[in-house]
Amino acid sequence: MNKLKLLIIILNNDEYIDELLEAFVELDIRGATVIDSVGMGKIISQNVPIFGGLRSLIEGSRPYNKTILTVVREEKVDEIVKEYETICGCLDSPGTGVLFTLPVDFAKGLREESLT
Repeated sequence: MNKLKLLIIILNNDEYIDELLEAFVELDIRGATVIDSVGMGKIISQNVPIFGGLRSLIEGSRPYNKTILTVVREEKVDEIVKEYETICGCLDSPGTGVLFTLPVDFAKGLREESLT
């Protein structure tokens, strides 16, 4: 069996979510979980008085984002990164998002066809 990876994407610009998920389908990725998430800076600037000055840095930025989780075969990762950067911009640029993988040592309940 090929190695599996948990692919995690923090998508800073949620305007790209539909296009990104369409690209997943084109890459034969059939299952992903999308979670609404909030950046740490947004929470700190609103809830911790000493960091209130951060509000001015956050205004106009996108403190809300989408977190995408999917389990893929290791050989799909490079294709996914390429599609992500085509749609959302180079991950080396600030504010573009974060993408990383973790090894999956055990998985049960995954449908084989979702891992093609």
